[in-house]
Amino acid sequence: MQENKTASFFDRYSIDFNAIYGSGTGPFQRLINKWFRQTMLIRFQKTIVACNPLEGKTILDVGCGPGIYSITLAKGSPNFVYGIDFAPSMIEIARQEAKKAGVENICRFEIADFNTLPEDKQYNYLILMGFMDYMKNPQQVIEKTMRLASDKVLFSFPSDKGFLAWQRKIRYKFKCPLYLYNEKQLKNLFSDISPWHYTLENIGRDFFVTLEKGENL
Repeated sequence: MQENKTASFFDRYSIDFNAIYGSGTGPFQRLINKWFRQTMLIRFQKTIVACNPLEGKTILDVGCGPGIYSITLAKGSPNFVYGIDFAPSMIEIARQEAKKAGVENICRFEIADFNTLPEDKQYNYLILMGFMDYMKNPQQVIEKTMRLASDKVLFSFPSDKGFLAWQRKIRYKFKCPLYLYNEKQLKNLFSDISPWHYTLENIGRDFFVTLEKGENL
């Protein structure tokens, strides 16, 4: 199954993936950040800013990986942050990092599949960063986010243009399925989401999409 192949890949990749967000300041790390990780840093910064206010809010971090987003947001005193991922080693790293950061009472990390996640609870904010890259049925995922979120949903979608898209296609060919997008496809995906409204921003390797609920936006 597609989900098993993707989960298996990220389970093996967890330690290296966590290092992507490392805080090194040496010349090599700066070069990596500038040329290969810039979009990841931009989407991280935009997500943290978009999840405001934080006090009293609840957050679902879908495909949370090593918990970078969840743990950073937990430091802003929300009520609860729930991170899910289908790679067990990612969840283990996230739990360890939350404990180190002293936010283990605010964060909960669990192995779970978003597609089968119960819909008996809503969250103020949903985060899906680096998640849609591996989803075969994006419309189904989008519709589910709108049922689970009360205020805002934040997505990244990988662009099908440029050298990085070409390079990723080659790298992922035998690892796990990868889905890339263009602006027209995304506009079609979000064409009928009332009473939600969307904004779409090209941030380089990715498109950053924000859904907000409300008639007056």
